[in-house]
Amino acid sequence: MTDQNSTVPSETDPQTPDTVQAPSFQQAMEIAAVWIQQWDQEEISDEVIADRVGELVASRDGARGFFVISLAGDSALMDRLPEALVGKLRSCGEGVVDLTVRNLAMSAAMVVHHRKQSDELQAAGSERVNLRCTELLRQLEPNAVKARLERLLEAAAQNKGDDVSFLERWGYDKHQKEAITLAIHGVAEA
Repeated sequence: MTDQNSTVPSETDPQTPDTVQAPSFQQAMEIAAVWIQQWDQEEISDEVIADRVGELVASRDGARGFFVISLAGDSALMDRLPEALVGKLRSCGEGVVDLTVRNLAMSAAMVVHHRKQSDELQAAGSERVNLRCTELLRQLEPNAVKARLERLLEAAAQNKGDDVSFLERWGYDKHQKEAITLAIHGVAEA
């Protein structure tokens, strides 16, 4: 038992868990936005943001939240791609590759959609996301990237394989699938 001013816990006090719960998608977006802003303002180094991002992308929702903010936002983080960040993302493996490939596909398809709607501002934003995905994929583990892009290409160009359901879920038309195919080939062009 402890008195009110003591900092020593009693046996009846709740115990703190040994592991921290992974953030939700919404929480991950908020966390990523704060960290990226700190990096932009040079309050944290490339190495610090890389370590933090490595922890965040350890969960699928954490990775999704990070990529939504970093790929679509105004920060130069994903344009500059600090070496420490690339190393950390590369070490996170296939989950990062998968999300980056999906973002490549979605952004390529959205460029087509926005242009059909005569919305050049939104099209430019999707092009920026697409370029950032392309550059990141060129720096991730080559065999994992190649294998993941081949699966997407099979679905986009031949309507076969695991990614057909992904493309159908978003309702991509023939022109959008052609744009996805071009984006896949663009990753290989250096």
